[in-house]
Amino acid sequence: MNQKRIAIACQGGGSQCAFVAGALKALFARRVQDRYPIVALSGTSGGAFTAALAWSGLLEQAHGDRKPIEDRIIGCWRDLTAQTPIEIAFDASALQLSRFVERGFLPSFATSPSSPQFQFWARTISQVIARPEFTDLRALLMKHLDFERLASLSLPESPTLLVGAVDVLEGSFKIFSSRRGEITLEALLASAAIPNLFPAVRVEGHAYWDGIFSSNPPVAAFLRQAHVGRGKLPDEIWIIQVNPPRHDSVPDLPGDIFDLRNHLAGNLSLQHELQTLEMVNLLLQENALTDHFRVRFGFDVTKAIKVRFIRMSRGVQNDLDYASKLSRQPKHIESLIADGEAQATAFLSKLENAEHPPDPSLAEIAPEIH
Repeated sequence: MNQKRIAIACQGGGSQCAFVAGALKALFARRVQDRYPIVALSGTSGGAFTAALAWSGLLEQAHGDRKPIEDRIIGCWRDLTAQTPIEIAFDASALQLSRFVERGFLPSFATSPSSPQFQFWARTISQVIARPEFTDLRALLMKHLDFERLASLSLPESPTLLVGAVDVLEGSFKIFSSRRGEITLEALLASAAIPNLFPAVRVEGHAYWDGIFSSNPPVAAFLRQAHVGRGKLPDEIWIIQVNPPRHDSVPDLPGDIFDLRNHLAGNLSLQHELQTLEMVNLLLQENALTDHFRVRFGFDVTKAIKVRFIRMSRGVQNDLDYASKLSRQPKHIESLIADGEAQATAFLSKLENAEHPPDPSLAEIAPEIH
C-alpha cells in the first residue's frame, strides 16, 4: 500500500451529487483503499450522505464484510431515483414547473416547509407514491445506513467522517465528526436541510440548515485533531466538486442568473477553505508555523498538503441548470453517475502515470504504435 494518506471531500449539490456517487463508485471499484490509506472523508448535503455510504463500507470491510463499497453507494442512489411511471411523471412535472418559475413564465409563491399547507402537500404526495425511499430522505437513509452498528464499528484507527451544517440561531458553522460520535441520522438530515424544502433539523438543542452555507464540503477541518483525531492528517485531499469553478459567459436570462448565483454560493465556502489551506502551506514553506501554534490550535500538520479535484466534464455540466439539482429522472441520474465514473477513472489514470512514469529507456524496445 502506498503510504500517502488520502482524505476525500464530497461537495453538495442536490441530485447532481449523483456525480459524486459515480466518482466514488469508480474509486472504490478500483480498490483505491488498497492503494492508499483513506484517513478521512467529508461531505455536505447530498455529498454528506454519499460520503457516509462510502465511510460505512470502509468500516464494514475492516470488520470482514465483503460487499463492495460501490454497491452500497449506487444501491442508495438507485432507490433515490424515480422508478415507477407515477414517480417519473411527478418528478418531470415538478421539474417543468420549477423551470417555468425560474424563467418568469409563472409567478413564484413563497411557502414554508413548516407550514400546514406544505406539510399537507408532502403527506399527500407520500400517500400517492407510497415508496418511502423516494419521498422521505429519512426513510432512505435508515434503509441504507445502520447508525447504531456504525457507531460500534468505528474505532480510533478507522477513517473519520466529517459532515458540514450551519447552526441557524447561532450563525456558526458545525462539523459533525465520527471521532466524537456525532454521525447520526439527524446529523445527515441537518446537512441536507435546504431551507425552502425542509424544516431546520434539531440536534441536541440546536437547529441546523444545509451545510452549503458553512462548508461545502469540509476541507480545512481535515487539519484539526479535534475533528479527525491524532495521526490522521492527509498528505492529499481529493475534492469531488459538483459546482463548476468557471463559466464561459455572463448570464442574461433569469434562470441562468439564478443558476450561476447558486454555483457561486455553493463554491464560496470551498474557496475560503482552500485559501486557508493555501495559507497553511505557505507558512509551512516559510517555516513560520511553529510547534507552539500547532499544539495551541490542534493543527496536526508539518508538511504541505496537495489538493486534487475530480470535476464534471464540461459537456455534462453545460447541460445542467438549477432545476436539475432537484431532478431524479433516471436518465439524468444515470448520466451523472456515468460522468462521475469516467472523470474519476481518468483522475486515477493520470495519478498513476504521474507516480509511475514510463521508463524512457523502453522506447527503443517498445516503440509507439500508430
